[in-house]
Amino acid sequence: MKSIHDLLEIAIRNRASDLIIKAGAPPSLRVDGRIKITEMEPLTEQETQELGYSIIYSAARDTLLHRAEKEPSPDLTDGDDADYKMRELENQAEIDLVFTIRHLARVRANLFLQRGAVGAALRIIPLHPYTIDELNLPPILKEIAMKPQGLVIITGPTGSGKTTTMAALIEEINRHRPCNIFTVEEPIEYVFTDNQCVIHQREVGSDTRSFSAALRSVTRQSPDVIAIGELRDAETMDVAITASEIGHLVITTLHTTSATGTVERIINSFPIHMHRQVAEQLASSLLCITSQRLVHRATGIGRLPAVEVMNNSPTIKKQIEAGEHGELYASIREGQHFGMNTMNQALEKLYQSKQVTFEEAMLYAGNEQELRQLLRRN
Repeated sequence: MKSIHDLLEIAIRNRASDLIIKAGAPPSLRVDGRIKITEMEPLTEQETQELGYSIIYSAARDTLLHRAEKEPSPDLTDGDDADYKMRELENQAEIDLVFTIRHLARVRANLFLQRGAVGAALRIIPLHPYTIDELNLPPILKEIAMKPQGLVIITGPTGSGKTTTMAALIEEINRHRPCNIFTVEEPIEYVFTDNQCVIHQREVGSDTRSFSAALRSVTRQSPDVIAIGELRDAETMDVAITASEIGHLVITTLHTTSATGTVERIINSFPIHMHRQVAEQLASSLLCITSQRLVHRATGIGRLPAVEVMNNSPTIKKQIEAGEHGELYASIREGQHFGMNTMNQALEKLYQSKQVTFEEAMLYAGNEQELRQLLRRN
């Protein structure tokens, strides 16, 4: 049986974003968003158990090495920590872990039980963040990253690259602005190296008890930029909006499928009697909302981001304040002067530059009829 590191090396060579482990099936890879079943032998329950233990052992070793750098302790071994985590898996049925393969990648692993056997899904994360240019993201994001304050929300479905885009924005700031940056994540995925910035990365569960606990104190820690892994609830949204209002640049992510839907989601997360107040706060603090999808290249190898962009132009601000959410889409469509575009306009641009096929563009169209008309007209 191949070790977990062998399997991850195979995944990396095949450009996979994920490695999937299941008892009774061969290891599988997710390449360009699609599952690819390898030609290896199916894994037995004993083998998945051993692989699960190896994953836990690797994560425990990383944790203990990190602790040892701060305060060496002769009383705890990585085996002790791994045994504890395996018992936790057996008792709670699922655990999240992160570890690093030296010189290759970081790995975010979720271990779970399925039909009594250990299963795992491992996300492969590059050791260093990509830049905005390397990711083919809209150039307007470089300007957004240089803003001294405001709220930036990166949205999209699971697996659309939100965390990677957020990391690219942080890296853009790190390369060009002297700042004090705080990130609050669960877990930490991309690890940054200080350049122009001092970057503090806090992980929920190991560095702080919760998102809310970390965010309640972060504004007292002299931040210029605050990056929040995800807006999970109204409390987190409230802190993010308030922090951006009082002079910080706040970058975060949210699981929504459009800029308009994001505005509605945030406002509707609060009690009805607060909707007007939240709308006014959001209108005054918002810098930008992006909504992205990863679409397959016309060559069949790799994917590109198609990104909807909504900036807080005077018209957008007025519509958010007035609750005219139905008018936002038209303003985005007509707001190219402010660097805005709809998802359909992003797809049209990719199609016209022959980077994606007609079928792929239509697959992700926000409005199929509108996109057909755009493509026919041009």
